Amino acid sequence: MDRRADAFVYEPLPARVLFGAGRRADVAGEVARLGCARPLIVTSPEQHAWADEIAATFEAASTSRFCEAAMHTPWHTTVRALDAVARSRADCVIAIGGGSAIGLSKAIALQTDLPQIVLPTTYAGSEVTPIIGETRDGEKRTQRTLKVLPEVVIYDVELTTTLPPAMSAASGLNAIAHAVEALYATDGNPITSLMAEEGMASLASALPDIVRTPSSIEARRIAQYGAWLCGTCLGAVSMGLHHKICHVLGGSFDLPHAQTHAIMIAHVAAYNADAAPAAMTRIARALNAQDAWSGLHELARALNMPLSLKAIGMPEDGTDVAIERVTQNAYSNPRTPDARTLRIMLTRAWNGEPPARVV
Repeated sequence: MDRRADAFVYEPLPARVLFGAGRRADVAGEVARLGCARPLIVTSPEQHAWADEIAATFEAASTSRFCEAAMHTPWHTTVRALDAVARSRADCVIAIGGGSAIGLSKAIALQTDLPQIVLPTTYAGSEVTPIIGETRDGEKRTQRTLKVLPEVVIYDVELTTTLPPAMSAASGLNAIAHAVEALYATDGNPITSLMAEEGMASLASALPDIVRTPSSIEARRIAQYGAWLCGTCLGAVSMGLHHKICHVLGGSFDLPHAQTHAIMIAHVAAYNADAAPAAMTRIARALNAQDAWSGLHELARALNMPLSLKAIGMPEDGTDVAIERVTQNAYSNPRTPDARTLRIMLTRAWNGEPPARVV
């Protein structure tokens, strides 16, 4: 039994979830159910075709599109999107895509209180969290507020079939990172722990199949189910050192979000290992691995993920900046980070060395 089962708080977040192949056909009905009629459809440039398909289910004059969503939700993009909201007199937002599109939708909601309907095309999990991260002046800052929690989430597995295998793997490891941190969060509970372990196990079983057979609807369905669980964990509990590091690295050096998570999670698990042994046991069990950090590292290797921060563009001299920003306004974590041990961990990650306990 979870050691926290005798006394805990679990507060489910209000959201409506539709799950199943072809459920994007329900978008227009969900807009009407919210009492809305003039949606702004938000995507990244790569997802504009999905925006066109959804827009075709509405009267042309009632629908607008903004297809400029960008990684890490830069403020200058949000400003342009808010202008599109004003010009179109939009009364709701439909976001189709991964973290970039959903992040922009949340940024719009934060400023306008417009309701959101989101259709994820990746496994990032942002769609079920009240968390937003925005980048201004080279620094990514996060906050937690119910103002940005989407009202409706539509999981249509068919929307994930065009996600390339490499991005599927990175996005799935990003989702697993949410579950890893939920297992040692100070405000965790037995419910989120169950979801975390189930979510990790589902993704760990599905991702290799997706890499081998990207068209497999069954593998993608299992991955989407796992990502939903992992994202729900992230929305229910506090983030730890791993997310702080990834937010710093992404905002400071414009590193790709999912790949940064995929590289760092094994290293942070090893860093926290001695301070969170029960969590490490559950992670290893979900991955069917000898220990948590090597299991996470080997999964990334098996999925042909980049294994070093150097490989995804972090400058070698960026470590000092990263350490300074990670230790500022630190997130809760089982082990209190310090500059010496962070440098050891980040150096291993930059070089692509296997994760190891840091003492």
